[in-house]
Amino acid sequence: MTTFAELGVASDIVDALATKGIFDAFPIQEQTIPLALSGQDIIGQAKTGTGKTFGFGLPIIQRLGDDPEPGVKALVVVPTRELCVQVTEDLELATSNRATKVVSIYGGKAYEGQIEQIKAGAQIVVGTPGRLLDLASQRLLSLKNVQEVVLDEADKMLDLGFLSDIEKIFAQTPAVRHTMLFSATMPGPIVALARRFMSKPIHIRATDPDEGLTQANIKHLVYRAHSLDKDEVISRILQADGRGKTVIFTRTKRAAAKLVEELNDRGFNAAAVHGDLNQDQRERAMAAFKAGKKDILIATDVAARGIDVDDVTHVINHTIPDDDKTYLHRAGRTGRAGKTGIAVTFVDWDDLHKWALINRALEFGQPEPTETYSSSPHLFTDLDIPAGTKGRLKPSAVAAAPTRSSTAGRTEGSSGARGEARQGDAERAPRSSRSRQRTRGGRPAGEGASVEAGTPAASDSGDAATATVREPGTGTHDGGGSEHHDGNAAPRRRRRRRGPRPAGSAGAAPQA
Repeated sequence: MTTFAELGVASDIVDALATKGIFDAFPIQEQTIPLALSGQDIIGQAKTGTGKTFGFGLPIIQRLGDDPEPGVKALVVVPTRELCVQVTEDLELATSNRATKVVSIYGGKAYEGQIEQIKAGAQIVVGTPGRLLDLASQRLLSLKNVQEVVLDEADKMLDLGFLSDIEKIFAQTPAVRHTMLFSATMPGPIVALARRFMSKPIHIRATDPDEGLTQANIKHLVYRAHSLDKDEVISRILQADGRGKTVIFTRTKRAAAKLVEELNDRGFNAAAVHGDLNQDQRERAMAAFKAGKKDILIATDVAARGIDVDDVTHVINHTIPDDDKTYLHRAGRTGRAGKTGIAVTFVDWDDLHKWALINRALEFGQPEPTETYSSSPHLFTDLDIPAGTKGRLKPSAVAAAPTRSSTAGRTEGSSGARGEARQGDAERAPRSSRSRQRTRGGRPAGEGASVEAGTPAASDSGDAATATVREPGTGTHDGGGSEHHDGNAAPRRRRRRRGPRPAGSAGAAPQA
């Protein structure tokens, strides 16, 4: 392995990376950094997770100098908010020993903080196309002094329809600049963009771009699963030996929200990232996942390219991706930084045609997914799941307490907790013992205490009620409304009325 110092990276940047245990360069970094340091325009083609951020980030930081003048000098354009945050974090690490400042510019967050950082003189801007153009149109962001431009995940830009926005951004930068473009694939429009805005670029392929699924560090498993059994299968996979951080991809926001609730109910520690969450919620979920506070992240494809975590051991496709490119990007969340990983894909009956296209495009060699249920023996052997594993973690001591005897008939997802609380109250205070042995005056019944007629009786809810009266020849009435009478006496009719009693009605409190 080649160290960053051997590639010509400045010592302060090398020391900053060393604080996170980063010493050796990956193949694309080895090929990119020396050329980029010299000012060569570059088209970098490599799969996601191969270290592209430092491949372009370290050269632009170093080329700006130890103490660059305030103002935007470098621009990194990315397709998604999540990737914007990730790239910013990596660049902040690399600049931690320099005066260089990095700012993230993306939608879903308040303008004020981003504008303040720009006005404070940040030299490197990492942004998404929409927010960049928005601030530029308001003359809050000037790109006229930009020396370094990076277009990351260019193929994703094309997929999201950002190509015209990219052209507008490039048009606001100086004609003479250092430009780098990175993309996992190189469709025609991206090639045309490179020819238009780059000067004699060198095309770097870190690995064979068509190797797809043949990479040895990811194990791919494809199952045809029943939709009603899928959550149970996933829950058992999550208990596999050696299972670390796991990313589960769903097709829709609703499915992501439903699955995170289901897994948490089963005792797992899951978070979700999808479009129905605001940006702060998404960032908190991602931060918790990276920090290890949550070890399961459920995401829609919008968040896929921002999940740059080296220790993801499993990727699970809850629903099959729409095409082979999306499959590769999803699977690329595991097996990063040279580590091994497992990618599991569920194919519904209605989606077999999608799998046929993906299988053909990636030369998978498995035209028929294996029919799989939560009880299938091959599921346990394929994924090293301990025998006898069920889809629910052992309940906590609180959940297993005897007072929860009523939970047997409770359906999942219902308001069972409130029902259990009410049941617990009932067990602590049986309904049959409700009758109170005190009169309105507070003296125990049986001491000759009587209640004046016309005095409102006590009520648990605080409502006014008819007075409780002791009269000769009648049963004894207590303040709680229970009564004792002989078999011949007619039971007393209890009347309750919300709010104060109307003036003049029977039993009303006398006016002062």
